[in-house]
Amino acid sequence: MVHHSGSIQSFKQQKGMHTSISEILKEKSLKPSRRSLPCLAQSQTHPINLNHFLSVPLSPEPKPEVEVLSQSISTSCSLLPPHGEDNRDHYVVEPEVSTCETRVDESFLQQKPIARAKVEARTESLRGKTPADSSGLYFRDGKKRIDYILVYKKSSPQVEKRCTFEKNLRAEGLMLEKEPSLTNNDIMFVKVHAPWDTLCKYAEQMNIRMPFRKKCYFTDKKSKTLGSRFQMRCHQIKSWLPRNPMKLDKEALPDLEESDCYTAPFSRARMHHFTINNRETFFSNSTRSRIVHHVLQRTKYEDGKLKMGINRLLGNNTYEAAFPPHEGGYKSRHPIKTHGAQNHRHLLYERWARWGIWYKYQPLDLIRRYFGEKIGLYFAWLGWYTGMLIPAALVGVFVFLYGLFTMDSSQVSKEICEANTTIMCPMCEETCEPWTLSDSCVYAKVTHLFDNDGTVFFAIFMAIWATVFLEFWKRRRAELTYDWDLIDWEEEEEELRPQFEAKYSRLERVNPISGKPEPFQPFSDKLSRLMVSVSGIFFMISLVLTAVFAVVVFRLIAMEKFASFNWHFVKKNWQFATSGTGVCINFMIIMSLNVVYEKVAYLLTNLEHPRTESEWENSFALKMFLFQFVNLNSSTFYIAFFLGRFAGRPGKYNKLFNRWRLEECHPSGCLIDLCLQMGVIMFFKQIWNNFMELGFPLLQNWWSRRKMKKGGGGGQNVDNKAQLPQWDKDWNLQPMNAHGLVDEYLEMVLQFGFTTIFVAAFPLAPLLALLNNIIEIRLDAYKFVTQWRRPMPARATDIGIWHGILEGIGVLAVITNAFVIAITSDYIPRFVYAFKYGPCMDKGHHHADECLRGYMNSSLSVFDLGDLKNRSMSGYCRYRDYRAPPWSPVPYEFTLQFWHVLAARLAFIIVFEHLVYGIKSFIAYLIPDMPKDLCDRMRREKYLMQEMMYEAELEHLQKERKKNGRRYHHEWP
Repeated sequence: MVHHSGSIQSFKQQKGMHTSISEILKEKSLKPSRRSLPCLAQSQTHPINLNHFLSVPLSPEPKPEVEVLSQSISTSCSLLPPHGEDNRDHYVVEPEVSTCETRVDESFLQQKPIARAKVEARTESLRGKTPADSSGLYFRDGKKRIDYILVYKKSSPQVEKRCTFEKNLRAEGLMLEKEPSLTNNDIMFVKVHAPWDTLCKYAEQMNIRMPFRKKCYFTDKKSKTLGSRFQMRCHQIKSWLPRNPMKLDKEALPDLEESDCYTAPFSRARMHHFTINNRETFFSNSTRSRIVHHVLQRTKYEDGKLKMGINRLLGNNTYEAAFPPHEGGYKSRHPIKTHGAQNHRHLLYERWARWGIWYKYQPLDLIRRYFGEKIGLYFAWLGWYTGMLIPAALVGVFVFLYGLFTMDSSQVSKEICEANTTIMCPMCEETCEPWTLSDSCVYAKVTHLFDNDGTVFFAIFMAIWATVFLEFWKRRRAELTYDWDLIDWEEEEEELRPQFEAKYSRLERVNPISGKPEPFQPFSDKLSRLMVSVSGIFFMISLVLTAVFAVVVFRLIAMEKFASFNWHFVKKNWQFATSGTGVCINFMIIMSLNVVYEKVAYLLTNLEHPRTESEWENSFALKMFLFQFVNLNSSTFYIAFFLGRFAGRPGKYNKLFNRWRLEECHPSGCLIDLCLQMGVIMFFKQIWNNFMELGFPLLQNWWSRRKMKKGGGGGQNVDNKAQLPQWDKDWNLQPMNAHGLVDEYLEMVLQFGFTTIFVAAFPLAPLLALLNNIIEIRLDAYKFVTQWRRPMPARATDIGIWHGILEGIGVLAVITNAFVIAITSDYIPRFVYAFKYGPCMDKGHHHADECLRGYMNSSLSVFDLGDLKNRSMSGYCRYRDYRAPPWSPVPYEFTLQFWHVLAARLAFIIVFEHLVYGIKSFIAYLIPDMPKDLCDRMRREKYLMQEMMYEAELEHLQKERKKNGRRYHHEWP
C-alpha cells in the first residue's frame, strides 16, 4: 500500500489543498448530501420500541456457554428426535464457531453528547421491555436475533442432505435453533443467527461498505459567502410559503434522520476506522440477512464441487422455503404519533402502505433499508415515472378540454350535423338502406374531442417528454446509487443455475473470472436452442395475429347486422355498437392469451437453459414483453393503419372471402375507433391488474388463516393470530412471485407504451396512467408489507433490461405518432384543403374554421345508385373518398386532391420524425447522465477518504506505539 502515501503527498502539493484533514474539518459544510446508512449514532435511526438493546454496553459479544457434549459438531444432527416424532420441546442451539479474532480500540467507540442523550431518552421509554417481548424475532434465550428462517417438512426424505447442510452452516459460524410449527405438525422451522465475528468475516469478503467518519465538505470562501446568502434568502422565501403537504413528517419518522458519513469496504484489520457505537445495530437487519443468504448460497450439502446452495435444496424439496423474517406485526393498538413505531414494518405500513397517505412522497430510504436496493430502485423508478406523468396528464387534459370547448363550433362537426340532405351510400349492398350524414352528428362531435388542432402539438410534446423522462431518470438513479452507496459496487459473480449444471455437467471449461472449472454449453447447442425459442416466439406472435383476424371478421359481421338492425337506436349508432362490441371481445381474448403466453415464455426460457438467474430473468422478461406487447397492440395497429384503407368503393367493395365487405371509416375519420380501442383496453386492464395484485394474495392468505383456525395442518387450533410467533405468521404469507419484479416492471412498461405510442389518438392516456400509478404504488406497498413474505434484500444499481426496452418504446412512439397523425387522423386532409382547395387559398391567412368551409363536401365523392348490382335504386349517394363523379370522363378514378393528400402525408411523416428525433437527441445531449455537483462531490470525497484513512492509520499506530512503550513498525494493512 505504499502507493497511497505517494498519491497523498502529490495531492498535498497541489495548490489550494489543505495539508491536514483537521484543517478541512474546521470548514463549514456548504451542501451536505444524504446517505441512509447509519452513522455516528446508528441506534437513533431505529423505531423507539425496536431498540430494546440500546443500553447494551460496548463490549465484545460474550461467547455462549458450550455444554459438554459427548457428540462432536459433526454428529449434531443426531440430537434431533427420531423421524416423525413430535419434537416440540426438543431444540438445538449450536455454539458459535469463532472464525476471527476482533480487537476494537475503545477509544474510537465515541458518541456525541446529543446522540447519547437521544439514546438514553429512548432507553427510558423502553424500560421494562425485554427482547422476549418481540414475538418471534429472537432465539429462545431472548438475545440472539433471527436473521433467516429455513422451513422443511419432517416427512421429507432428504434428511441426510439437510443434516449435512446444517452441519456445514454451523462450521461457517452460523448458529441454528429449531422450532416446530404451531399450525402444522409436519412443519419445522430452522432459525438462523449470524454472530458478530461471522458478520465481520463475510462483510469483509463481500466488500460491504460501512460508515467510518462524518462527512465534511470543501469550497472556497467566495462560494461559501454567496451560497450562504443565497440559502438564507431561499429559507426566508420558503418560510413564507405554506408547508408542502406531500413531504413526510420527519418527526414522526425517526428512520428518516439524515446521516452524512463516508463509507469504505469493511475490514477487520482496520476495524478501528469504523464508527461502531453498538454491535447490534452496526449491521442493519437487511445487511445481516444478505450476509446469511450469501453463506446459504455457498454452503455444501453433499460431497462434490457442484452440490451447494440453498436454491438447489429448495428445488429438490429438502427445504420448503427460505426467507428473512418480518420485523414483527404491521399493526399496533396504539397510535404511532404517541407511542412510536413498533418496528420497521409497522413504520412502513403507517407511512407508506396506508391508503390515507396516497399523496405523500415515498420513504425510499426506509424501503431500501427494509427490502433492499433492488426493490427500492423499483419503487423509486415507479415514483419518478408517476411524478413525470403529472405534466403529461395536464397537457393531455388541456388538449381534451380544447376539443370539448370547440366541439360545437368546429366547422367539420357543424357541416356533418347540418347535412340533413346529404344521402350516404348504404353500408351493405343487399338489405341496408341509404342513410343521412346528419345521423352521425354525435359521432363527429366525439371525434373532434381527440382529433383537433392540438393533436400534433401533444404528439410532439409526448415524444420529447419520453426523452426527458428517461434522461432525468438517469440523473435520479445516479443520485440514488450515490446516496445508497452503490457507486463502487460491482455485482458478485453469480452462481450457475442448478438446471444448467445438471444439463452440462459433463462438459467443462475454466471460468475466465474465477479460474475454476465449470459446466459449459457448446455454441452449437446454444444456437439450436435459441432457434427453437425464436421459432416459438414467432409461432405465438402468429397466434396473436390469428386472434386479431378473428376479431376483424367479427367486426365485419357485426357491422352488417347493426346497420340493418330493427331497433332504430342501434341502427342509428351502428358505428359505436360495432366498435364497442369488437373492443370488448378483443379485451377478453387478450386477457385469456396472456395466461397462455406466460406459460409458453416460461417453457421457452427453460428450454434455452440460461447460465445464471439474471440471464434467465432477462430472457424471460424480454419474451413476456414481446408477447404481451404484440397481444395488446396488434388490434390497435390494425385500427390505426389498416381500418378503412382497403375498403374499396360502392359497387366495387373489397370483400373478405367474397362474403363480408371490409370495414370503412366514418366520414369524420378513423381516430375515434382508435381512441375507443385504447380507452377500453387501458381502463379495464388496469382494473383487472389491480384486482389480481391485491385480490389474489388476500384470498390466498384468507384461506391459509381459515385452515389455521380449523387446525387443518394437524397442529394446534390457534384462535388468536397474535399468539403465533413471527416465523409462523410469515410462513402463512404468500412468497414473492417466482419471477421477482418482472411482473411489476412489465405492467408499468406496457402502460408506458400505451401512454406514448398512440397518445396522439388518446390524450387522456397519461391521466389514466397517473391515476392508476397512484393506486399502484399503494397497492404494491400494501402487498409487500402485509401480504408477502419478506424478500431477500438484494442489491442492484439500475432497473436492468427494462431501461433499454423503455428507450426502444420511446423511439417507436415517434414513428407511430407520426403515422397516426398523417394517416389515421384527418389533420393532413384538412390542412391540404385549407391551403390548396378551400376559400382561403388565395386570400391569405384567415380563421381556421373559415378556411375549412366546404371541407366535408370536398372529402365526399358521388356514386350513382343505379350502378348497384341486385338493387333497383335511382339517384346519387355520397361516400368517403377522393374519386371522380360518375359523369366524369374517368368515373370513380382517384382525383388530383387524393395525390396531394398522399404526398402531404408522406412529407409530414418525414419532417415530423426528423424534427422530433433531432429535438430528442439534442435534449439527451444537453442533459448529462450525472449531475455536475454530484461528480465533483464524488471526486472530492475520494480524495478526503484517502486523507482520512491515512491520518486515522497514523493516529492508530501512534497510540499503539505509546501503549507498547516502544517504536512500532507496522506496514499499512
